[in-house]
Amino acid sequence: MASDAAADNDETSRRAKYLIDGRRVMVSDLLEAGLIQPGAALRFARNRIGTTHCATVTDKGRIRLEPDGEEFRSPSRAAMVAAGMRAVDGWRAWTVVGQDRLLDAVRQELLDRTMVGVPRQHEHATRQHVHDRLRQARRRAEDADPELLSVRELLALWGATDRGDQVGQIEADLANHGLVTSPSFRAVTLDAVITLTTPPDDAAGSETAEAPDDGHVQVAENDEGDDDLNVRLTVGNLSPLCGVESVGPNSTLAEAITKLSLNDFSQLAVLSGPRNVRGAVTWRSIALALQQKPDASVADAINPRVEVVSYDRDLFETLPALQQRDFVFVLDETKAIKGIVTTADVAHRYGEMATPFFQVGELDQTLRWILTRAFDIGEVRSVCGKHVTSFERLTMGDYQRVLENKEMWQTLGWPLDRSAFIARLEEIRSIRNKVMHFHSDPVPEDAVDKLRNFTNLLRHYRDLA
Repeated sequence: MASDAAADNDETSRRAKYLIDGRRVMVSDLLEAGLIQPGAALRFARNRIGTTHCATVTDKGRIRLEPDGEEFRSPSRAAMVAAGMRAVDGWRAWTVVGQDRLLDAVRQELLDRTMVGVPRQHEHATRQHVHDRLRQARRRAEDADPELLSVRELLALWGATDRGDQVGQIEADLANHGLVTSPSFRAVTLDAVITLTTPPDDAAGSETAEAPDDGHVQVAENDEGDDDLNVRLTVGNLSPLCGVESVGPNSTLAEAITKLSLNDFSQLAVLSGPRNVRGAVTWRSIALALQQKPDASVADAINPRVEVVSYDRDLFETLPALQQRDFVFVLDETKAIKGIVTTADVAHRYGEMATPFFQVGELDQTLRWILTRAFDIGEVRSVCGKHVTSFERLTMGDYQRVLENKEMWQTLGWPLDRSAFIARLEEIRSIRNKVMHFHSDPVPEDAVDKLRNFTNLLRHYRDLA
């Protein structure tokens, strides 16, 4: 009996690793857990048009469509091909015949079993907390009371402060619980408010369901266990989507001028409603209107040639419009005008990204310059290893190994505390890794300050060398 219990614990730990590793549950996992059997029949009923698609589960966890026999790892891909649709959440489309429940419900049972089997004092208690929170969010979404939170608060559930290396795990956990964020948490600012919800119902069974061209809602199409490669910087990453200052087409120029002055703006949106942009007024268009007509109104100063883009549009694709017009208005997931991005915003963001990048570069070159003048390559190799054939091959970790060496530190003759210096260098190494991975979120200001202060210190001792 004891051996059986141990085997059960081992099995629970092994299944828990699915969640801990942060990958998407696959149909093969359901087979392995005994929740469905090879040969299980699946049905995708599209009641609105009176059509039903059938499939079976193979012994390898693939979905075989009937009658053509085409196989897919992904329930969503199988449903999309069967129905000829561009976007379907297959987990909520396929019903397991005999169990009379969706694949999504079977997946949820697997997640619940796994978490119940992990002791609360287990080292993966954080995973249990995430599971519990996402289960709660799923219930609220199904009760038409979806949870609202900022992107920053969402990331904090996983102990993350930015959309770095944990994004794949976060997306997998959301997908495993049948959740999406609206708008996409990747494509907005950290302080933007998002909704934890389920994919639109019509994505599971409507004859008209297609993937939106602007991708306003994340539909779980990539459920094959592979993380999406998504390193884009989007328009929404620069705009908080909290609304734009505007005037109506019948407003007075006095109102427009007052709002421009109070907010130190260069332009205002002219709106007839949240989704109806008539154009923009700028200082230039106002001056031209008044030159031609002293009693001009906003209607006389409207520049109708404005660019409107979705929040998740690739920023690089928008740069030509920004260069030509100096600004673009931004649509949120409901296609309402909720933001604006200007050339100044772009310059500021690229400054935020470039500053730490160049600081890391200067820091790296300065450390190398100092070491080349203090030691020969043989001394460095004795500490760092045979992979160091020249000073150009040194990495940040190699710098740390050299400076951690007591004798080599004493050779430098710096009147500094070695432990404190090395501790900060370790922080710098972590910051450097984030910078070089080019995440869409700017490096925190305190990290920039650490880079700047460390670089200034190195400059001082470089000049003394």
